[in-house]
Amino acid sequence: MARITLAILILGCCTCAVWSVNDRLREVYSWRQLDFTFPDQMTRQAAIASGEYVQANNLPLGLEVWRDKLFITVPRWKAGVASTLNYVSLGSEPENRSPNLIPYPSYEQNRLASNSTDRIVSVFRINVDACDRLWLVDTGLQDVWGEAIPVQTPKLMVFDLNTDTLIRQYTFKADDMKPDSFFANIIADTTKETCDDAFAYIPDLGGYGLVVYSFASNTSWRVKHHFFHFDPLSGNFHVGGQNFQWTDGIFGVALSPVKEDGYRTLYFHPLSSTREFCVSTHIIQNASIASDSYYEYKVLGSRGPNTQASGSSLDENTGALFYTQINKDGVGCWNSFRNADEYSADTNYLVASDSQTLEFPNDLKVDKTGTLWVLSDKLPSYLYRGLDDNEVNYRIFNAPVVDVIKGTVCDIK
Repeated sequence: MARITLAILILGCCTCAVWSVNDRLREVYSWRQLDFTFPDQMTRQAAIASGEYVQANNLPLGLEVWRDKLFITVPRWKAGVASTLNYVSLGSEPENRSPNLIPYPSYEQNRLASNSTDRIVSVFRINVDACDRLWLVDTGLQDVWGEAIPVQTPKLMVFDLNTDTLIRQYTFKADDMKPDSFFANIIADTTKETCDDAFAYIPDLGGYGLVVYSFASNTSWRVKHHFFHFDPLSGNFHVGGQNFQWTDGIFGVALSPVKEDGYRTLYFHPLSSTREFCVSTHIIQNASIASDSYYEYKVLGSRGPNTQASGSSLDENTGALFYTQINKDGVGCWNSFRNADEYSADTNYLVASDSQTLEFPNDLKVDKTGTLWVLSDKLPSYLYRGLDDNEVNYRIFNAPVVDVIKGTVCDIK
């Protein structure tokens, strides 16, 4: 398989946080390099000796929060990733701002050497739903940036976080995928009352499509639309002294609150684009019309020049839609309540920007308490030239949403 050069992306409860250079986000955790909690020291040393763990090759990418767990993914970009799905316990060690990552649900299940049918190979972004379940897509690839070796077919996995057990595993069908398909994100659509009737929306940034999965029927279908493709005029990036060109299609996805008709609005954008789009979930949940309802998909507008974004997340209480700003080393927002009829440079706002601490903000999430979390990881430097382990390379920030948007055009007031 040819080398994949896609941007697979690629971001209030901790008293230990210190304020960063940004005046709206506070730095909670930081690492020069990642380390993990192995079963024992002998296992760690054996992993190092065998090349199963090469510390410099472990880069955090996706994050999600559930109660006292901060989940962090470490995709297998390069050989030597110890565990792809992990967490840290929030507040367990207030003085430790560079904690080891704890493999989830176990170290063994994250090992490439494992022969288990529920092995987890490589995960990029994850999502926790209203029913205390963790949703993810395992791309099934190892050494993504090198030989891109397919270990297994991409699959969806759902964990019950209350019991730490895998409750659903679904391998994608051949017609869900294209030769260049890459699944680097997922969002679950459910409420506490509709847990058994949940849907998941999985952007295909390489194949320019959207895969929809129904939990109730345990099946999936592929959706196509022109808006899922990249903008050829928005594929040039300058980050951390690196200039590169990416052609990533539909990438960031976020959901509105449930509307009067019982459905939500899915907000989405390609990574190599400065525009935001939307569609009612009523359309994409119906396989027979999802790809044949061209005019149901809407162009919201453009954020302006150099506003390419990877991940996005919406706060249901305020309506604030947050997104990364990878060309601006920052985080932007737009209020879907206050400015529902206008999406432009005037109604979007750069709430944080810092070329040192926010170099390549890769993922972000709004948790159930109304706190915004952001992960930055210097991904282009990691891929193209390597990182300096004498510097802080990875950071996680948080702040209450109401504080982040206060006094901006994203404020609900």
